[in-house]
Amino acid sequence: MRHTQLRSFHAVAQRMSFTVAARELGVSQPTITTQVKSLEQEFGVELFVRRGRRIELTETGGGLLDITRRLFADEKDAADYLNETRGLKTGHLRVGAVGPYHVTDMLAAFNVRYPGIYVSVTVGNSRDTLRDLLDYRTDVAVLAHVDPDTRLVAIPYRRHRVVVMCPADHAFASRRAIRARDMEGERLIVREAGSTTRRAFDQAMREKDVRPKVVMEIGSRESIREAVAKGIGLGVVSEMEFIPDPRIRALQVSDAEIYTYAHVVHLRERQNARLVRAFLAELSGLLAVTPGARSRRRPPARSRR
Repeated sequence: MRHTQLRSFHAVAQRMSFTVAARELGVSQPTITTQVKSLEQEFGVELFVRRGRRIELTETGGGLLDITRRLFADEKDAADYLNETRGLKTGHLRVGAVGPYHVTDMLAAFNVRYPGIYVSVTVGNSRDTLRDLLDYRTDVAVLAHVDPDTRLVAIPYRRHRVVVMCPADHAFASRRAIRARDMEGERLIVREAGSTTRRAFDQAMREKDVRPKVVMEIGSRESIREAVAKGIGLGVVSEMEFIPDPRIRALQVSDAEIYTYAHVVHLRERQNARLVRAFLAELSGLLAVTPGARSRRRPPARSRR
C-alpha cells in the first residue's frame, strides 16, 4: 500500500467525485482511478459502488475514510509543527463558520500576527460546519450553538441581541422598541428550523405566551431582509448581522432577553495542534479586551454521547 493510493482514495471519498479529486491533487482522472483501483485489487476489497454517474462509499470504504481523515489531519499537524519551528511563516488554517460576522475580527487579529499563514473560511449552516470540524475538514469552527460533546472544546466568545426587522412603513417603524406581546398575530418570516436565531426567538415567544403568525420560511438572512423590505412580514436577526437599510427598521424587544452566541470550537484531540493553538492564542487576546466575555462562560455540560 502506497501513500499516493491512500491520498487518492481520500480525495475521492471527501468529494465523492474522481474528477474533482483529480483537479484538487493536480493529476489526471485516469491516474486517480488507477490508484484507487490498485488499492482495491491489492486488498481484494471494494471501496466505492458506482451507481450511474454517482459513486457511493461501501462499508469498507467508509471505515477507511475514518482512518484517512485522522491520517491526513496528523500529517497536516506535522507540517504545522515544522512550520512553527521557523515562526509559523507558512501553513494553512481552515476555519468553518455559520456566518462571516462572527469570525471576521478573529481572522483580522490572526492575520496581523501571522501574515504568512494562508487562511480559508467555509461558511455554512450549523450542521455542516460542525460536520466539517468532526471530519477534519476544518481546524476550528465558529458556531452559535454547541450541544455537549466530549469530543469538542467550546469557548464562549460573544453574545448578540436578537432584533425584530420591520418595513419602514409598518406601524412599528416609528418606535425604538416593542414589547413581546406586540408580536401577537404579526406576520413573521423565519429562518430554517435549525437556525439558532429562530430557536432563541421562538423560545422567548413561548415564554411570553405570544404567537406570531409564521407566513414564510427562508434559509438566508439576505433573502429574509429583502422579504421584510417588500412588506411580506417581520423578520428577526442578530443585531450584529443587521445591515442598515432605509427600507427597514430594527427594533429591540424590551421585555425579553433574546440573544445568540458565538462559540469557538475545536476538537479536543487537536487542542495541541500548532495552528489551532496559535488561533486560540489570538482569541484569548480578543477575549481579554471584550468586557464580560469570559464572565458569560457556561459551566461544562455533560456529554450526551
